[in-house]
Amino acid sequence: MIVALIAAAEIGFWVLLAAGLTVRYVLRMPRTGLALLLCEPLLEIGLLIATALDLKNGAEPNWTHGLAALYLGYTVGHGHRTVKWLDGHAAHRFGGAPAPPRPPRYGMARARHEGRRWLGTLIATVVATVLLQLAIWYVDDPSRITSLEDSRTTAWRVAGIHGVYALSYLLWPRRARADAGEPEEAAGADARR
Repeated sequence: MIVALIAAAEIGFWVLLAAGLTVRYVLRMPRTGLALLLCEPLLEIGLLIATALDLKNGAEPNWTHGLAALYLGYTVGHGHRTVKWLDGHAAHRFGGAPAPPRPPRYGMARARHEGRRWLGTLIATVVATVLLQLAIWYVDDPSRITSLEDSRTTAWRVAGIHGVYALSYLLWPRRARADAGEPEEAAGADARR
């Protein structure tokens, strides 16, 4: 049941996002479109309530409950950035706004960009960890919480791998090739826009 709810929340996220952007830019109703976009957190709250009720009704904690916590964490850590990115592209395509700036490709500007993305992953991991710990306390049976603990460990492994990836841009920054025609300063200027 939880997997179906996670799938429904994900599908609902994209449907609300598409509807909100369509109403906002194609139908030229920015307030109504914004209202639709602001309804998206209700999906995640519904998933959180359904997961808690499932555990309350005696369901055996398993990987699906961990997946729900990871999904909710990802939404908190990266959902805003995803919506903002898509909103910028919709505004450009349908609303006549300038094209959103591309992420920087080189140097410290790229390292900062990757660091901000990793912070989103760190926030996602902390949120998932809090939700999983609450579920562990709620279940309060050491023999039944192994899958929840495994999900927590997986979340921190992913955050660690992403952190090493982001750190690699700081330790070994990419440099623009001389024949690429894009000086490193220009790449950094794009990031500040």
